[in-house]
Amino acid sequence: MDVWAPPPADGASKAKGWYLALMAPNSKGPAFAWLDPSRLYCNSQALADCVKDLLAPFRDDAIDLVAGIDAMGFILGASVASTLGKGFLAVRKAGHLCVSSQRQTYSDYTGREKTMEVRDDDVIRAGVRVLLVDQWIETGGTMKAAIQLLERLGATVVGVAAVAVENSEGGKWIRDHYKCSHCIPEELQSQIDGQHLDSFKSFEK
Repeated sequence: MDVWAPPPADGASKAKGWYLALMAPNSKGPAFAWLDPSRLYCNSQALADCVKDLLAPFRDDAIDLVAGIDAMGFILGASVASTLGKGFLAVRKAGHLCVSSQRQTYSDYTGREKTMEVRDDDVIRAGVRVLLVDQWIETGGTMKAAIQLLERLGATVVGVAAVAVENSEGGKWIRDHYKCSHCIPEELQSQIDGQHLDSFKSFEK
């Protein structure tokens, strides 16, 4: 059964981002991200509309392959790839690929240094047009590393798609250098940047 969502009023279900109220606040402390976007994926209409909104800016763009970043980017990335009828490339955490790979180090939103990897066979080659997908862009470090890794292998990054892009230094860099798609209505961007949504009130006991 789908996660319950409030009944739409006056066609609100078709407004960009109606499903964002399904996202749950962090209830486990500072070691975790400030909210859980994955709750909206449990509602089939929410997931479908999220993917539709992410793809809208790329309607007229040629895309050969969709890449998703380990791990939550796999969910949205695979959904986007399926919707487009394209293949899906997993950008993995280091040590998880059993084939020859290329690696890139980066710092994630917690400030910890990590390494990602991607296969280096002919899946990624000069001229392949890739749409990069992740769940959320907070500091931008993870997405920037994925871009650098794919471009080093010769791919062309058509654009970047995520549920949200925060107005951090890294988030602004990505917006300035790449075509960017997200699901956040303008009136909610300040709440996203402040890392607290008014909709969290519905989760209070």
